[in-house]
Amino acid sequence: MTQPEPPIPDHVADIVDVDVSGEAGAYRFSVTVASPDSGCAQYADWWEVLTADGALLYRRVLLHSHTGEQPFTRSGSTLSIPADQVVWVRAHMHPDGYGGQAMQGTPEGGFLVQPLPHEFAAEVAEEEPLPTGCAF
Repeated sequence: MTQPEPPIPDHVADIVDVDVSGEAGAYRFSVTVASPDSGCAQYADWWEVLTADGALLYRRVLLHSHTGEQPFTRSGSTLSIPADQVVWVRAHMHPDGYGGQAMQGTPEGGFLVQPLPHEFAAEVAEEEPLPTGCAF
């Protein structure tokens, strides 16, 4: 018997665009996030890149809320993956977790919104790097 999926959290961060620059082995992801930030009590605290099976490849920690800048775009460090590797890009919302819109694609082919169960690879939420606080 199939278990019903847990409900999606009330406050989620959505990935609305993924732009990739660079070349195979040295791609830079610039990710646009829309989130209902209201200050440090509720804000998008990171976006991340995952393999198709849910392994964490990269996490861009966000050090503050973006109450006056929505949606917002932040770039990450270079990521060493092949041009044709399929990855997921999703965001995490403090304190509610995952559950927003995610995008899937490849550096060479681009990214599209795809349904992703909010419990997909939920265990990576405990992996470093993690936020150490929120500035504002």
